[in-house]
Amino acid sequence: MVVPAVVTEGLKKSYGETKALDGLDLEVAQGSVFGLLGPNGAGKTTAVKVMTTLLKPTAGRAVIDGIDVREDPRAVRTRIGLTGQYAAVEERLTGRENLELIGRYFHYSKADQKARAAQLLEMFDLVDAGDRVAKTYSGGMRRRLDIAMSLVARPSVLFLDEPTTGLDPRSRLGMWDFIARLGDEGTTVLLTTQYLEEADRLAEKIAVIDIGRKIAEGTADELKDQIGGDNVRVSIMRYENIERAKEAIRTLCVGAVVQDPESPMTLTAPIRAGGGVVPMIIRALDDAGVDVMDVEVRRPTLDDVFLVLTGHGTQMPAEEESRT
Repeated sequence: MVVPAVVTEGLKKSYGETKALDGLDLEVAQGSVFGLLGPNGAGKTTAVKVMTTLLKPTAGRAVIDGIDVREDPRAVRTRIGLTGQYAAVEERLTGRENLELIGRYFHYSKADQKARAAQLLEMFDLVDAGDRVAKTYSGGMRRRLDIAMSLVARPSVLFLDEPTTGLDPRSRLGMWDFIARLGDEGTTVLLTTQYLEEADRLAEKIAVIDIGRKIAEGTADELKDQIGGDNVRVSIMRYENIERAKEAIRTLCVGAVVQDPESPMTLTAPIRAGGGVVPMIIRALDDAGVDVMDVEVRRPTLDDVFLVLTGHGTQMPAEEESRT
């Protein structure tokens, strides 16, 4: 039987009356990319700090690679890599020297330090900048170096806590490519994020947490299916045809056909999953003599999921997350 890479059971962490974690249960498969999705203050960073031995839980347990974080934190630290919300590089050293320094901490020989540093500079596309001091790096380059440093000791589990915070869109896309590559190469990655698109693109499985509790879990598609399937959006040319259009497409939809209050010549309705419905809708409108301006099928997003599950978006004040 394959042991899960990460398990938490009833994990709790309190600061006085404030419950940063309130019974968090997680299971992360070996070699997967797992997304922990939630707003600022949901408990994501607190959970990572407990799982990486930086905080002691108030109650419950966390097990990494079969090792309980309370019983043997030192052994846990030999199995993990951690990248926090902000790049923790030594700006006075070059990229190569930063990597070799980490190798020294793990008692690598000088030859092994140099070999591993060269390998990671190549992997993270930093070869040309490897001998420049880190203070000259862009934000995206520092982030890549930071993650590379967390991989020096070849951890079996890598924790990435909001790895793209503060990056511009181009750097964020580049970072997503690097994270996806880690998952493809078999590293178990636990990724915390408040960026819904990030979780959708990278994570094979996602747990949604809010106020320290898990409120949903599944693949991105499974989470989207929880709040319904696809919706069709039909815009017509003439307002006088709106009722005729409603009647034409009613039998092809699986719910009410609703007129958009902000765009009175646009109708929306849920439709059955799978292909073939849109051409049928277009033919039905044509047969009814309705001139069509546009037909669009919209799949629910993780943003929709989060709004339905929690009643609010992911941007919330960071309270619990700022505590240590």
